[in-house]
Amino acid sequence: MRRRTFIAGTAAATALVSAPKIRAASKDKKYRTALIGSGWWGMNILREALAAGQTSVVALCDVDQDRLEIAAEEVNDLSGDSPRTYADYRELFEKEDVEIAIIATPDHWHALNTLAAIEAGAHVFIEKPTGHTIGESQAILAASRASDRIIQVGLHRRIGPHHVSGMKFLKDGGAGDVGMVRMFVHSRGGIENPSKNSDPPENLDWEMYCGPAPLRPYCRQIHPGGFRHYLDFANGTLGDWGVHWLDQMLWWCDQQSPKTVYSTGGRPVRGEAILTESEQTSDAPDSQIATYEFENFTATWEHRRFAGQGPEQTSIGCYFFGDKGTFHIGWRDGWTFYPADSKQQIIHQDSQLQEPDGHNMQLLWADFLHSIETGKQPTANIEIGHQATTASLLGMLSLKLGRSVRWDGEKEQVIGDDEANRLLKREYRAPWTYPAIG
Repeated sequence: MRRRTFIAGTAAATALVSAPKIRAASKDKKYRTALIGSGWWGMNILREALAAGQTSVVALCDVDQDRLEIAAEEVNDLSGDSPRTYADYRELFEKEDVEIAIIATPDHWHALNTLAAIEAGAHVFIEKPTGHTIGESQAILAASRASDRIIQVGLHRRIGPHHVSGMKFLKDGGAGDVGMVRMFVHSRGGIENPSKNSDPPENLDWEMYCGPAPLRPYCRQIHPGGFRHYLDFANGTLGDWGVHWLDQMLWWCDQQSPKTVYSTGGRPVRGEAILTESEQTSDAPDSQIATYEFENFTATWEHRRFAGQGPEQTSIGCYFFGDKGTFHIGWRDGWTFYPADSKQQIIHQDSQLQEPDGHNMQLLWADFLHSIETGKQPTANIEIGHQATTASLLGMLSLKLGRSVRWDGEKEQVIGDDEANRLLKREYRAPWTYPAIG
C-alpha cells in the first residue's frame, strides 16, 4: 500500500463518511430564472440550474450581443425555453417576474446587479467576490438582512466532498493546535507587452460594460475574460482565487476576523502597468503576499503569475501547520496530512470533483434550491461570502496604502485611519450612484 493513499485513524475515517450528498430536489416547482452575465462562467451555472430540473429560464442579460444570442440558443437547445434578452439589467427587472437571479458579471457590477435583484424580490446566486469594494459587499449584506431572500455565493469549495471531510479532520484535531496557515496560488507567465487600444466591437456596449467604473479605453485583453487583472473591474488574483482559499481558512477558524492585515507586492516580472490613449497592459500585481494576524494564529496569502510550480509540492491550496503535523487541502490533489512524527503514516484523501471543470457547482446549486424550499441558510450564505471577500479586499487595501491596517471586525472599519476607511468605497462614474448601506 502506498504511503500517499493510506487512510488511518478515526478522524480520517469519520471525515470520509461526512462528505456531502446531493439533496434530491422536490421538482414540484420551476423557478422563473434570469441570468445576468451570460459569459463562460454564467452559462456554467445556468447549465447546472437547468440540469437540476427546477428552472424555467425567462431572461438573459449581457452587454455583449453575440454572447447573448449564443446563450439564448443554448438555453433553447437544452430546455426548450425561449428567454427574452436584455442589454440592461434594470429593464429586465422592470419587465420580468424573476424568482431566481444568477449574477455572473464582472466584479464591479456585482453590487448593483444583486441589489436590484433583491429589490425585485428574487433569490440570488451571486458569484464571488460579493463586491469590488468592501462597502459594496456591506451594502449587499445589509439588503439581504432586511429581506427574506436566500443568497448563495459561488464558494463551491464549501461543499466539495474532500473539502468537507478535510475540514472535519482539522476541526477534530487531526493536525493538533494550528499556529500558522499559508494560502497560495501560483501559475506561469512572463513580461506583459502592451496591447493596442481599439474601438469596441459593434456587438459590445463598452459604455455599459464599464458602468460605474472609470471609462477606460477598450482593448481585447479585457473582454472577454481578462477583466480580473484590471483593477477598475476586479482585484487581481487575491480578489479572485484568494476569496476561495481565504474562505477555507475562515471556515476552519469559525469565521474570526483578522486583527491586522499587511500586504506587499507588485509587477517585478510583468513590468510597469501602462495606460495611454493608444495602448495598455493589465495593472494587477503579478505577485503579492498578504499577512493576516488573528488572535491565536497567523495566516498568509501569496501568489505569483510566473515561475510555475517548480520544486513545490503543489501550486494551489492551503497549508495548516499544527503541532501534530502539516495538513494540505488543495484542488485536484485532494487533501493530505503529513505527520510531524516520521514513524506515522501519511494520510490522504483524493478529490471528488465534478468534471470537466473540476468544480462542485451541482452540489452548491442543489443546496441553494434546498434553502429556498426550507428557508434555511445555504452553505455559502452572504455572511460567509462577505467575510471572505472582505479579507481579500483588506489585503488589496493594504497594498494600495503601502502599510498595515488594524481591522475592527465587529464595526467593519479600519481603526484610527481615515485614509484607509475612505478606501472601503470608491467614487462611481456618473450617472451611477454608490449603494447605500442599510
